[in-house]
Amino acid sequence: MKKQPAFANKASSRGLHFNTGNGPSLIPVDIGHEQYVGLVDPDTAFWSLAGKETLADVLASGGSFMKRYMQRRASFVREMEALRFGLKPTAVYFNPTDRCNLNCSYCYIPEDMRRNGVTMSPARLLKALGKLKDYFAATVPKGMKPQIVFHGAEPLIAREALFAGIDAYRDDFRFGVQTNGTLLDEETTGFLTSRGIGIGLSLDAHVDRIASRTRKTWAGASAFDKVIEALARLKGYPNYNVICTVTRENMRNLVKLVEYFHAHEVPVCMLNPVRCTRQGARDVRPADHELSKHYLGALDRTWKLFRETGRKLVVANFANMLVSIIAPTARRLMCDISPCGGGRCFFAVSASGGLFPCSEFVGVEQFEGGNLFRGSIEKALASKPFQLVTGRKVEAIDPCRRCAVRHFCGAPCLAEAFEMNGGMDRPGAFCELYEEQVRYALRLIADGKHNDYLWDGWDDEATTTFDITA
Repeated sequence: MKKQPAFANKASSRGLHFNTGNGPSLIPVDIGHEQYVGLVDPDTAFWSLAGKETLADVLASGGSFMKRYMQRRASFVREMEALRFGLKPTAVYFNPTDRCNLNCSYCYIPEDMRRNGVTMSPARLLKALGKLKDYFAATVPKGMKPQIVFHGAEPLIAREALFAGIDAYRDDFRFGVQTNGTLLDEETTGFLTSRGIGIGLSLDAHVDRIASRTRKTWAGASAFDKVIEALARLKGYPNYNVICTVTRENMRNLVKLVEYFHAHEVPVCMLNPVRCTRQGARDVRPADHELSKHYLGALDRTWKLFRETGRKLVVANFANMLVSIIAPTARRLMCDISPCGGGRCFFAVSASGGLFPCSEFVGVEQFEGGNLFRGSIEKALASKPFQLVTGRKVEAIDPCRRCAVRHFCGAPCLAEAFEMNGGMDRPGAFCELYEEQVRYALRLIADGKHNDYLWDGWDDEATTTFDITA
């Protein structure tokens, strides 16, 4: 039998032209700019800006843009492949207690756990940190400290255990504490700040009547004053941030909220759209198009405040999306890509030692991959629950597979897709919001404003793009 040529069953096209289906795709994206449109390759997260009048010439196969891009496209493919599938965890979201002294309406942790769950003793927490230290010693490059974020529920319910763990392992980990602020008294603040611990507070509005719509005690009382007291104690401390969970109840006040944060010299905040993993969160979910308007208005206001005062208020989750465009592999958080960072960049530990790909899955039994005290971390990371997360591809999600900005987007959140939409092949919430943020970010870049929204000292030279508009 005559041997067939190696190319006999392959497509004959060499992929020489954009957007034919056999070569690279560069999709024009309207960014709402007078002069420029965006060009995005959905497969590589490559982007560029093109003048509206020159768009046809830019996409012509014989032009210099095509030649330059094709010379570099293979390296972009390798870069994204390594980012999406080649990472190992360097951080842990550590829940030292299941319990919380608040009953926030949108909380992702089941109510019974928050009422009646377990709390680690100091000895138990020290044992857990020892196991994590041993694991990271074999996986993290020498000289790099993995990160432990004490998370919740409310971690300061286990204050004695936290203090013991921080002092025992401060040379081995970078520690952070995410707290609702109600237990952050003078003694606790002094302990954490004297050791340079990262602190995150939760505050959803600039006034009590709005903040208390979603964040209350179990008895229905406000926690606002306690959080404001904690905020005042942290003034001048460089290593803290404030997280606002954005819902239908507070979205119309985001501009006033960033003004409040700026006036109180908050260095970094996060405006996090509510994760709709539980019904309580879905009950206060805002509509995408309404949230987008108020969200982008708040970003506009932070820029104006910076220009007026010379002092930045960085909106960290938007800044991270901006980084994901400027230099995709340098992004700090990993919720804005699929597969997300759960099980790849970080994992979560529950108060009973359960190992989960992400904190959003704590309390969801089918996503518990093992137990820190009864098995190995390596086996948990290789377990089916973890692989469901780490192996999920945005290309398999409808309609994400057709989206130009799919590698800059937080809407493929698997926890939301599983809990809200009932399937791994479905998106989460707020697709339109993320799309609008990407368009906004590209407008900033077109106008040369993007560095005003980033952390001071940010170096944007490591970019996987080239500017064809110059």
